[in-house]
Amino acid sequence: MPLTPLDIHNKEFARGFRGYDEDDVNDFLDRVIKDYEIIIREKKELEERVSTLEERLGHFNNIETTLNKSILVAQETAEEVKGNAMKESKLIIKEAEKNADRIINESLSKSRQIALEVEELKKQAKVFRTRLKMLVEAQLEMIETDDWDGLFATEVAYEPQEEPAE
Repeated sequence: MPLTPLDIHNKEFARGFRGYDEDDVNDFLDRVIKDYEIIIREKKELEERVSTLEERLGHFNNIETTLNKSILVAQETAEEVKGNAMKESKLIIKEAEKNADRIINESLSKSRQIALEVEELKKQAKVFRTRLKMLVEAQLEMIETDDWDGLFATEVAYEPQEEPAE
């Protein structure tokens, strides 16, 4: 068991004829030296271990710093991508709305044009019907006139003609 400061403080040497017993003092000093050598060695090992651990801690702190920076960059990039996606989606929506408005306007224009053409065709059909009706009525009048009776009453004399000789 290593000496404690209290052991060193309380150590009493046996008194010999000419003072302390030299062997007791030398034994005690040998024990103190041995214990202090152990303590110095342990202290050196602990200092080396502390140095190694501080080195590793520094390495891990660097990794932590790098990871934190990477996370921040990733978050910023994600926000930027999200912002760009939002801008792009708004542009796509605006373009789609423009196209929809254009298509609706073209459809309305075509619809109006077709409606005008239908009305024009109705007018032309009425005119055609009226003309056809007038033509048919005129033809019926012509058929119903008395001129036909006179034509059927007229007799035509038939005189055979001689055939030319060959």
